[in-house]
This record gives sequence, C-alpha cells and structure tokens, in this order.
Amino acid sequence: MIWPSVGRRAAEFEEVALVHLDALYRGALRLTRNRAQAEDLVQEALARAFRGFAQFRAGTNCRAWLFTILRNVFLNQLRRERETPHEVEFFEARVPDDLDDARPAAPTPEEEFLQTVVHGDVDRALQSLPEQFREAVVLCDIEGFSYREIAEALECPIGTVMSRLSRGRRLLRHALDGFARDRGYVKE
Repeated sequence: MIWPSVGRRAAEFEEVALVHLDALYRGALRLTRNRAQAEDLVQEALARAFRGFAQFRAGTNCRAWLFTILRNVFLNQLRRERETPHEVEFFEARVPDDLDDARPAAPTPEEEFLQTVVHGDVDRALQSLPEQFREAVVLCDIEGFSYREIAEALECPIGTVMSRLSRGRRLLRHALDGFARDRGYVKE
C-alpha cells in the first residue's frame, strides 16, 4: 500500500520538478559528454531530489535547486572515480560477441542539430574553459538561467556569477577568434 502522503508528495514532485527534466538532461550531457552517463546522472540527481523534497521550499526556484543537486552528484562521482584505482582484468576486456552492440546509438535530432550548427571548434573552445567559467557561461547563455538562478545553482554571490560570466565570455571570445577569422565572420 502506498501511504497517501507519499502519493501526494510524488505527485507534487512530478508537477514541480519533472518539468525541468529536459534541461537537467542537457546540463548532464554537457558535464559528462556521454549520453548513458548523463542519463545515470539525471536519474541519481532526481532520486536525491525526491528524497530531499521535504526540504524544498515551495515558491523558491526549483530549477536552480535541481541543478545544484545535479552538479553536486556529478562532483561527488568525479571525486569517487579519482579515489578508486581502475584495474581491468584480462578476461573483462574482451570484444563483444555481437559487434553491432558495440556500435554507438544513432544521435538524437537535437544532437545532430548541435553537431551541424555548433562546429567542433566551438564545442572544444567551450570545453577548454576552466570549469567555473564554463558552468556560468553554459547556465546563462545556453540554458537561459538568470544571474540569480546561477548564483543559487552554483552557491555563490551574484557578483561572482557576473565576473565569471565576463571572464568566461572573454576567454571564449579569445579562443574563437581564429575560428571566426578563418570563416570570414570577423574581418582583420
């Protein structure tokens, strides 16, 4: 039997939090650069958010709260991976029985669009930014977060967000200068 309060809490969570599922997945994909890992990251973040939903204050920014959880889960996973030595047994590293299973899945329409519109140089330039600047630029310029929402998600003052955005954009502009000149977007 599902207790009425649990069912009510699940319905409320679904109404308030799950509307941000696509944005969370995009954020996770940018962090992990791997679809399967991004899906796992979103699943873990949503599970933690649901467990902690009683602490969420209604009327506050749910999207920023969820991105904070997503980011913290990602950072915790990175720390664990760095602490764990990776050993591969000889018999574990084998060729799959069916090589078709090893082939990556076809890209989604959104991924195809991003691959054609956002050239590899642009993506590499964005990924080359130090993490603190990349996070601010991605949340503001790609995800459309307000400065206040970014400050909540990154747990820092708005002034820090503004300076990280300014510096991140400047670094990105510098990294893309050659790309823009080569393609004639900017004249000498």
